[in-house]
Amino acid sequence: MSIVPARRVALRALGGVALLAALAACKDRPAFKGSSIAGTHLGKDVAMVDQDGKPRAMGDFAGKVVVAFFGYTHCPDVCPTSLAELAQVMQALGADAARVQVVMITVDPERDTPEVMKQYVTTFNPGFVGLTGSVAQLKAAASSFKAYYAKVPTKDGSDYSMDHSAAFYLLDQKGEAQVLVNNNAGVDALVHDIKLLLA
Repeated sequence: MSIVPARRVALRALGGVALLAALAACKDRPAFKGSSIAGTHLGKDVAMVDQDGKPRAMGDFAGKVVVAFFGYTHCPDVCPTSLAELAQVMQALGADAARVQVVMITVDPERDTPEVMKQYVTTFNPGFVGLTGSVAQLKAAASSFKAYYAKVPTKDGSDYSMDHSAAFYLLDQKGEAQVLVNNNAGVDALVHDIKLLLA
């Protein structure tokens, strides 16, 4: 009798074991509301300054879950809505909020000086951090997060707005990017995913 059929049976059995192991691993993983970005190392190359002019990198917030997003202070709708929502998230987290850091990275460093960022982000929550810097620093930060932004001049050329990515990046307490949450996911979804990262 040929040994090929026996080998096939053995391979099928091994394949079944591997499949069961994979399914078991999936069951052990947290069920995030957002999309997993584990292993992407997003945000590792951020080097900007905060609203007090202090040099900052994502690693500076180690020990806390970081909620990072891109925006700008002249944003008419998405950014203030996001910050208001994140203020609600912090309130909903209660005592756990002390272990969470919200970070807004400006896509408009020309207008968003440290002083402007400080006044803006702390209006929503005194613990929020706003990052700004040079155009080169923004480019590196956006590239590190794979985030999009672009200047959009007004028709008469007298002013401009900024197009930008609007999702929330959740980094774990070791500074590793773990979850990408859509900006319209809502407070409950954000609280849920943050609590999983805090566990």
